[in-house]
Amino acid sequence: MSASSDSVHPSAIVDAGATIGQGTRIWHFCHICSGAEIGANCSLGQNVMVADNARIGDNVKIQNNVALYSGVTVEDDVFLGPSCVLTNVTNPRSQVSRKTLYEKTLIRRGATVGANATILCGLTLGRYCFIGAGAVVSKDVPDYGLVLGNPGRLQGFMSRHGHRLNFNDKGEAICPESGYQYLMVGNEISCVDLAEEDPLPIELAVGSRNYDFFKNS
Repeated sequence: MSASSDSVHPSAIVDAGATIGQGTRIWHFCHICSGAEIGANCSLGQNVMVADNARIGDNVKIQNNVALYSGVTVEDDVFLGPSCVLTNVTNPRSQVSRKTLYEKTLIRRGATVGANATILCGLTLGRYCFIGAGAVVSKDVPDYGLVLGNPGRLQGFMSRHGHRLNFNDKGEAICPESGYQYLMVGNEISCVDLAEEDPLPIELAVGSRNYDFFKNS
């Protein structure tokens, strides 16, 4: 289904053959290429480019100055921060065409990629992982993983509400905002109280206090 005319800013270019879901908003100076697929209820900020064969799920928020190249798949509920960078060729050269060799990058449901972070191609970012601002990610990231720095390193785990999880000796942790319990078994994290595919209940889908409140409480 194509986006309605009032949800695409007049300065944006949407090529014939692009697919855009209902309720998606496309702002100033965006370019959506033919063959791009964008789901429902997404928001694409100023100067976003979505290439042919890039795939974006539902309820994805893409901030200003982000380019999604062919080979990139973004699942539902992902947040891509301002000016974050995604690539699709490991060893680009102007003199060597590698258009048939684009590498696949998968950003799984609920992940956050912070402002100015760089994600090298051919990686998978796990469900609800959190990539800090400016991080350079060169390895796969596990579900709920928190990656910071350059080079990016796994520094812990984040809840679905975006708070660090402090696991006890039983592998249990509580999100300070939602109160949901998380369990670590081996290297795998799961939410005990809500399945990863389930939406947040309405009362937990709007934040009421900032990050520092919960960090300091």
